[in-house]
Amino acid sequence: MKLHHLRNATLVIETETDVILVDPMLGKRKTIPPFTLFRYKPKRNPLVALPKNSRDILSRVTICLITHLHADHIDKAGEIFLRRKSIPVVCSIKDENALTKRGLNIIQSLSYWEPQDFLGGKITGIPAIHGYGFIAKLMGNVMGFHIELPNQKSIYISSDTIFTEHVQKVLIEFKPDIATVACGTARLDIGQPLLMRMNDILKFAALAPGKVFANHLEALNHCPTTRIELSVALSVHDLLDKVDIPDDGTCVEY
Repeated sequence: MKLHHLRNATLVIETETDVILVDPMLGKRKTIPPFTLFRYKPKRNPLVALPKNSRDILSRVTICLITHLHADHIDKAGEIFLRRKSIPVVCSIKDENALTKRGLNIIQSLSYWEPQDFLGGKITGIPAIHGYGFIAKLMGNVMGFHIELPNQKSIYISSDTIFTEHVQKVLIEFKPDIATVACGTARLDIGQPLLMRMNDILKFAALAPGKVFANHLEALNHCPTTRIELSVALSVHDLLDKVDIPDDGTCVEY
């Protein structure tokens, strides 16, 4: 299994038979307004362009998973790509109507904790809580995915979430071989962080039974945590060997 990190949370999972796109934010730099105006510099998003090899990787995509509807997970360019290519989409049952209205080809919708057949294996929707405190309610519903495919390592796409009992249950009971974690510690101008604070990222990495794939870094103006800061924190806690922190355009093979 190969994991291609394109940018932010946009990920491509490639096996011998399938190429799964996750959360396509495919627009050019500065095509999305700033997510914060005061807490951090009000730069337009994304802060960085897609890597040059993204066109080739995206040309092989056979199916798409969408965790939630925020613009940094599916933007206008991502929608256009999915429509033009008629790529089948899997999402939360709570997002099915909204994505259908956008003209996407929804072939499967999931409820939390109810496994369904998927590409000859199994996929389970996992609850994700997008923020600490009241801000999570403003962020709406989010779904992570636990994926088990034939003759492949299992993978947990935790999506935009803080550390919760749901996350802990997946790591302990499902025992994914690979677990992705959003590490940017995003914050709006109000409220607490929308993603795991560093102490919870470290808890996630320590508890994960296999490799950890860190993303949601250095692409958006409301995500202050850098790859270097994450590396240092992991190193201090002897967790760095367990975690991959890919640059944009990097492929990690498992």
